[in-house]
Amino acid sequence: MAISPMALDSLDLARWQFGITTVYHFILVPLTIGLSPLVALMETLWRRTGNEQWLVATKFFGKILLINFALGVATGIVQEFQFGMNWSEYSRFVGNIFGAPLAFEALLAFFMESVFLGLWIFGWDRLSPRLHNLCMWAVAAGTNFSAFFILTANSWMQHPVGAVVNPRTGRAELDGVSGFLKLLSNELVWVTVLHVISSALLVAGAVIMGVSVWWMVKATRAKQGFEARELWRRVTRFGAIAMVAAGLVTAGTGHMQGQLVAEYQPAKMAAAEGLCHSESKASFTVAAFGDCKNEDGMVRFISVPGVYSFMATNDFNAELTGLKEASDTYAERYGTTDARGSSVDYSPNVMVNFWSFRLMIGLGMASMGLGVLALWLTRSGRLISRTLLGKAALATMWLPFIACSFGWIFREMGRQPWVIVPNLSDPVSQVYMLTADGVSSVVSSTTVLASMVIFTLLYAALGVVWFVLLRRYIREGVRTPVPDETIKADGEPDGASGERSVDTASALSFAY
Repeated sequence: MAISPMALDSLDLARWQFGITTVYHFILVPLTIGLSPLVALMETLWRRTGNEQWLVATKFFGKILLINFALGVATGIVQEFQFGMNWSEYSRFVGNIFGAPLAFEALLAFFMESVFLGLWIFGWDRLSPRLHNLCMWAVAAGTNFSAFFILTANSWMQHPVGAVVNPRTGRAELDGVSGFLKLLSNELVWVTVLHVISSALLVAGAVIMGVSVWWMVKATRAKQGFEARELWRRVTRFGAIAMVAAGLVTAGTGHMQGQLVAEYQPAKMAAAEGLCHSESKASFTVAAFGDCKNEDGMVRFISVPGVYSFMATNDFNAELTGLKEASDTYAERYGTTDARGSSVDYSPNVMVNFWSFRLMIGLGMASMGLGVLALWLTRSGRLISRTLLGKAALATMWLPFIACSFGWIFREMGRQPWVIVPNLSDPVSQVYMLTADGVSSVVSSTTVLASMVIFTLLYAALGVVWFVLLRRYIREGVRTPVPDETIKADGEPDGASGERSVDTASALSFAY
């Protein structure tokens, strides 16, 4: 992102505003997407096993879901308004296409999850356990449908298919029914959806595990009853299993997605690896600093030959397109100036993409590793009792949140300077747009700056509310109003041996 040190024009400000609000909103989104099916699964386990511990866990993490959902809705409303406020030229050009999946998301997915979430909240004593559980599964389906339609719209911007430009109106339109089907079957959509949903499950699993470890430590050190300690150990392992499984799927789908990006957006992947020129057996570099515009200043640390070629093609010897060659191809096909007559640099910011890509992968793998560690520490009925580990669990549960944010930054910043990336496999395709050509031409920079400041302050206030509510509720936890007189000094109940399923209804109460 090129920003003048002297002043910011409406394009720079519009990009900053969209980036700030989108990244903030996307911090909340993965937790809602991932937590809804996990809460539904907890309730299912309670119904199937009769173990009241799963009911306690369902209500506890269900309330975390409600808090996050409410704040997610509040921060998400601004996103669609921004298309009309700051990106009117973009909306005019592709509104007939981009609006279709967004309409499905609002009319089908959002109302589905909202209605059934309301039934779940108020239906505890009014619906049968099975019907009540189905409501949460419907919420989970709604959140995932919502993700699908939004990612369908975004993936079309990354790889436009099924569209033509109407010569009479000068606007992009779907090429009939077949065009709509191509929009939904875009191969980039499906791998992206799987990647986002699995990473969301990783986020939700980290929250469940982090909170549960913290409470396990408190329950163990306070020598609370077996029921309280076993509750948090059981839920810790539940969250850790979700993290490991989701982490593996995230890694696999990320590999598949990277190969598609290398094919459709070679400049993005070249920037992610700092590959200035096309080469065979392209290396994966652990760390680098500098820019391809000044190759002598590109300092690299620990490069492993062939690994990047394998990541992009499954072939260690494959030749990959470099940033200069990709930029030259764009310049040859689409010119060197935008609609305002300004020169266009077709190279995305190398350092932003390089480090976003690595932080996304590194923090995601670290999160999965924490899940494996939690499973090891709680094996064979063991409890985690060290205070330091409890605090570390709360601190590290934010790692997948950060990984998801950097993943989104990489996805969006890597396609610059395009807001709609041209389909290089179709040389005659007319459906493309530079970011500079999509900004509103009648909105002054002062107006954009004012709205950006207002939204940023508002989002900051909402962020404080979100954090305070979650912190307060997590610290409340579940309480044991009546001491269990049968607990020995070492914390084991009389006659207990190994793991067992217990009825916690008389030992645990829940503030809901």
